[in-house]
Amino acid sequence: MREPALGWIDPQLAEEFPKLRLWQLRVDAADHPSPPAIRERLRILSDRFHGAHAIAMRRDPVPHAYRVFFRHIGIDPDGEERTPVEAAALARLKHGGFKSAGLVADAALLAVVETGVPVWALDDGRVRGELGIRPAGPEEQLGAGELAADVRPGRLVVADDAGPVGELFGALSAEHVVTAATTAMRLFSVQAPGVPGIHVEEALWTCTEALDSV
Repeated sequence: MREPALGWIDPQLAEEFPKLRLWQLRVDAADHPSPPAIRERLRILSDRFHGAHAIAMRRDPVPHAYRVFFRHIGIDPDGEERTPVEAAALARLKHGGFKSAGLVADAALLAVVETGVPVWALDDGRVRGELGIRPAGPEEQLGAGELAADVRPGRLVVADDAGPVGELFGALSAEHVVTAATTAMRLFSVQAPGVPGIHVEEALWTCTEALDSV
């Protein structure tokens, strides 16, 4: 999977949100401490991303589209579950800057801050088939085994052929997250209705470029 490919959307969900998309991309990469160039990019972004910018940002078209979609799927974007770019902005204000947390986390952070579009990474070796979006069924869990977490029935999840790998815009399965043993990743991004495709392409490109920087 060398180019971004569309995942599947539950038919009823697609009928309700015909412009909802999930994009996925396989990349050969491993997690490491971020190199100096990536940490410097975070420092520069921190200087540009001040409090006034963070407040005004939610009115920009892409962040606003995610806020609208959050409300449509029953998530309060002003509550505990913020949109990804707003969560990043709040973390920057809290910590006084964007803190490096390793190459994968930093690559995803650069993508969402620079484009407004979130990107997540899974261990590709743990993913079964293609990714898609659907409601969780009764008694479903994120992953399996001791680290599996319950999912509320009806909550929208990102799933593969074996089951949920993460809540939509929420926690990922501990079984599927990138670890030190990961050699290939499955990046995915959720394109909310109203978000132009070019922004999603840019987010995935930003993330993969950062992952290739080692």
